[in-house]
Parts: sequence; C-alpha cells; structure tokens
Amino acid sequence: MRFVWAVVAFVLAAVLIGAGIAQRTFVGPDSQQTQVKIDEPAPFVLLDGDVLRTNPGVQTLIVRGQGDIFGSYGRTADMEAWLADSDYNHVTVDDDGSFAVEHVSPDASAGGEEGEEGEADTGRDPRGSDLWLDSFEKENTLVADNMQLPEGTSMLVAYDGTEDAPDDIVVSWPLDTSTPLAGPLMVAGGIVLLIGLVLYVLGIRHQRRGRGPRRKGPGPLPVTEPIDVAVLPPEERAAIEGSTDTPASADPAPSADTPDTEIEDGEIVDPKENDSKTSMRAKSPARRRRLLAIPALGLTALLAAGCSADSWPQFGDASASPSPSPTVIAPENQKPPAVTEAQAKRILKSVSDTVVEADAALDLDLAATRLDGPALAARTTEYALRTKLTDMAVPAAIPTDDVEVVLPEATDVWPRTVLMLAKSKGDDTEPPVVLMMTQSDPWSNYKVSNMAEMSADAVFPDVAASWLGTSLVPSDSAFLTLPPAELAPAFADVVDSGEKSEFYGLFDDLALNLATSITDSRQAVVKGLADKGAAKTSKAAFDMAPTTDEPISMTTLDSGAIVAVSLTDTETVTPTSSDVVIRFGDNAEAKALTGATESAKGVETTYEFQLFFSVPAQGSTEQIRLLAVHQDLLSVKVIK
Repeated sequence: MRFVWAVVAFVLAAVLIGAGIAQRTFVGPDSQQTQVKIDEPAPFVLLDGDVLRTNPGVQTLIVRGQGDIFGSYGRTADMEAWLADSDYNHVTVDDDGSFAVEHVSPDASAGGEEGEEGEADTGRDPRGSDLWLDSFEKENTLVADNMQLPEGTSMLVAYDGTEDAPDDIVVSWPLDTSTPLAGPLMVAGGIVLLIGLVLYVLGIRHQRRGRGPRRKGPGPLPVTEPIDVAVLPPEERAAIEGSTDTPASADPAPSADTPDTEIEDGEIVDPKENDSKTSMRAKSPARRRRLLAIPALGLTALLAAGCSADSWPQFGDASASPSPSPTVIAPENQKPPAVTEAQAKRILKSVSDTVVEADAALDLDLAATRLDGPALAARTTEYALRTKLTDMAVPAAIPTDDVEVVLPEATDVWPRTVLMLAKSKGDDTEPPVVLMMTQSDPWSNYKVSNMAEMSADAVFPDVAASWLGTSLVPSDSAFLTLPPAELAPAFADVVDSGEKSEFYGLFDDLALNLATSITDSRQAVVKGLADKGAAKTSKAAFDMAPTTDEPISMTTLDSGAIVAVSLTDTETVTPTSSDVVIRFGDNAEAKALTGATESAKGVETTYEFQLFFSVPAQGSTEQIRLLAVHQDLLSVKVIK
C-alpha cells in the first residue's frame, strides 16, 4: 500500500510543479503600447494628461528621433500659456478612446518674445524653463518611465523649439503578468515529492523486512525406541554398559568462550558476524532515505529560487494603513500653488548656481537673468567695486542645502511669487537666508528681488504648506497692523525720530535694535568728521526713505503677513564754505565708485536695506517682528 501512496504522491507532485512552471512559461506580453500619429509637423508636441492615463498603471513615454530630444511635464494650463505664441500639435483622447491630434497655430495676441517685425517667436527653446515640474533630455531615444501624471498635467516633446519635434512617439502601460500561485504550487509540489520519496523508501524497507533473514535449527530427528540390551551380543552390551559409567567420555559442554553458531540459508554463520550484517542492513535504508530526500529538497529550493516576486502572493500593500496627517481645509475656489516644493528647490539651485557664476565673472547681464529689484541693484554696485578693488571678498552663495520653507503664491496667472527660507548644512556660521522670487510671465524664469539674512533671535511665523500655497496681501490692506505700503515709511521714521516716532511701540526689540545700530553708525560719521577737525568746515545729513520698489506681502496662518520691503539711508557730507574741499582720504570705495579723490560741493553715499517683517493681523496685541535684514552700499556720488 505504501508503494501505491508513493506513486500517487509522485503524480500529484508532477502536476503541481508542472502547473507552477506552466504559469511562468506561458505569460503574455508585459506591456501595452499605442502609437501617436503626427501628420503635420510642428516644433512642439503637447500630450494631454488624459492620453497618458488612457490605461491604468504607470505610464512610459518612448520618443525616437535624431538628436537631443527634450521632454517635460507640467500643469496643462501653464504649458498652453507657454505655447500660446507657438505652433504645436496637441494630442488628446476622443470619446471612443482613440488619440486625436490637433494642429494649433500661434496666438497673435500672445505676449511672448517678439521678433524684429513684432511677430511671435516660435523658436523658443524649452530647455531650462522654470515652468516645468520636471524635465529630461536624451539623445536619439527618450524614455520617460514610471510616470503617474495627475489630473491637470500634460507632457511636452520637442528638440530645440525650432526644428520640428519628433513624430515617433509611443505611449506604453504595463500589463499584469504576475503569477502569484506559481511559487506556492512549485513549493507544494516539492513537498509532495518529498513525501512520496519517504513513502517509497518505507515501502522498500517493509518489503525487505518481510522476507529478510531468519535463524534456522537442525531438521527433525527420527523417532527412537528403547534398546533391549539383553538381546545384544556380549561385546556390544559390555561397551554400552561401560559408556554409562564413564562421564568423561561424554561430549564436552560448550565453553562460555565458544561462540554459538547459526545456520542461515543453509550456511553456518557466526552470530557476531550475523549481528554486524544485521546492523549494516538496518542502517542502509536510512542512508538511502537521506540520499533520496536531498535531491527532492534541492529541486524544491531550485524552483523556489527561480521565482521572482511576481510568483508569490503580495500581502504587504493590503495591510498598509495611512499615517495621520494634520487637517488643512483649503479655501473655496483655491488656486493651485505657483510651484511645487521639488520645483522650487530646483529653481533655487539654478538661481544659486547662476549667481555664483555671475559673481565669479562679474557678469551683470548673467546676474540679471536671476536677480531683480533691490537684489540686482546691490550686485550692480558690488561688481563695480570688485572691478577696481580686486581684494574684495566674493559674496556668499545662496544656500540650497536645507530648504526649510517653501511658500508659493496660489495662483494661475502671472506674475507669480514664491517665498523661501534656506540655510547651509555644512556651515553653521552662515545664517539662514529669506528670499522672495517672482516670475513675471510664462516665458520668464524666476528672479530674486529681495534677499536678507535671518537673525538668530528671530522666530519665523507659521505658514501654509507648500502644496496649498498662500495669497498676496494688497499694499493698502487694512487687515494688518500696518498696511504693507506704510511699513517701510514707519520704520524709517523710527530710525530718524527714535522714541519720538508714533510707530516706535509697534516694532519688536530686534527691529528697534536695528534702528539703534543705524543711528549709531550715523553718529560715528559725525564723530569722524570732528576727529579730523572738519566739524566746523563740513556737515553731515542723513535721510532714510523707502525705495520705489513695491513691498511684497504673503499671508501667514495667523492672518498676518510676511512683508519684504527695501529702504535707502542716504548720508550727505557737504562743506560749510566754498573754500572747503571734501577729501575722500582712505575711503577706497568712494574713490572707486566716483573716480575722484575729492569734491568741492560734497559727496552723497547711499546704503540699501532689504528687510523682512512679520506683521500681525489688525487687532492683534503682538508687535511687528523683524525677521531678516541685509545692508549693501548702493552708490557714492559727487555732488555737482
């Protein structure tokens, strides 16, 4: 019966293993592909997000051509705005699920770059634009895989914006080729095979024991009858009677040292030798059982090792539970944030690299591609000074290692503003930098307009998450302690009037300390004139005022705002008599910027301050807090 069950186990094992191997052998294709047919060439191809989401699963875009192929994805509305003055093919999905390609002509009213005759420029290079959420470039074959574009995003394909875009475009989606039962079937088959081998070995052992060696004695003796001694001859009778009286003539008893013998299969066998053979026979089936089990286990392990993760059931995703997150309620009709966090970090890295390159080469035109407003004005003076004063230190680079705050404006129009707080991980002596950057239109990159170092004692206010964004505060808003447009004049009055200013109590200690330091620097100038004996022949005047740049304000979670403003502090030194000349002495900066060593009518030195304040909401008992400050020499002019 054991042999029967062993055969059944072998058959079942073969079925299980065969079924598992068959599942992995006869799998279908692992992807589904659809070709995008372009009939009329154009410099750009815009694939709507619905095209990539036609089938479930991650999306793969395959583009073949000749040369460097560029691809990017971003918000559909943003991409259509960028392409407004360009010729392109727009790929969408029809109601029946097929791809439709529409050739779109440029919009003559678009406000992009214009040629010499006022016509829209259709040769704009898409590479390097800040508008893209991400971009990639490959030569001859571009494969953008593992994409999962969300609703409202699209894909752009081009060369350099002048040459017609590639027309060999394929969209691919993965097909489910997993066989979660293949692995368990092969393992189960290996286990059943092992059971069959064990049953087979047990059957052989049982059969051998049933017909194995047995001990055999001598055959049956013939029936004996009593002997009548009286009838025997005298000689024989005397011999028999004599034998009974002689015990020594009897057969000797077997010695304890003499081994018994056995008759086995008609042969005389030594019991010790027989015990050795029996022991060897007893061990032999066990050894064979182990030898047969090893190939079975090896086969099972080999089959299991050849199975990928697709050959096994997956239970991890089903048991995962989402972690709790803070509840944030977006306002009704909330617009999308101007940038994502990853996009903002990429832009900041590009800004920092460009400014570092411009600082090294003293290239103001290059700096102007990433700086604007007060930040660019400061670099203009910086480069002019370093051209003549070569021993001046290079400005510190904008840190990008650790971006702690990304606060984009929630909007779908231009201009767009983003506030960021970044610091360097490698150097704790470098303070964090707060900056504002703005994108004026779809075709322009972001430019930093305000940038200042955050004080170690300053506390940054709570702001909205980067994925939610915030709104700009109008300059004349009455919902703050001070409207943004009045913030710079108020602080200037505190500097000029001190405690007599009506705004003095509105600012915190950090802001008042800054005002005091500015006042002290003014007193140092006056004292310097007195020390040089020029107090009676010259006089100094000071005036702090807002610049012409508009303040930039972004709301915080407590209904307050972060406001970036810029001010100038002008120092004017003039002679008190026409016979007096103002000499620059050891003021190398004044000599470098004016090209003179003295002035008969005086000299005017202007410093620029870039300041960031946290302004509380109207009705709050909190003070206006200074967050960051940066001071630069803006100009030195000879009064004529």
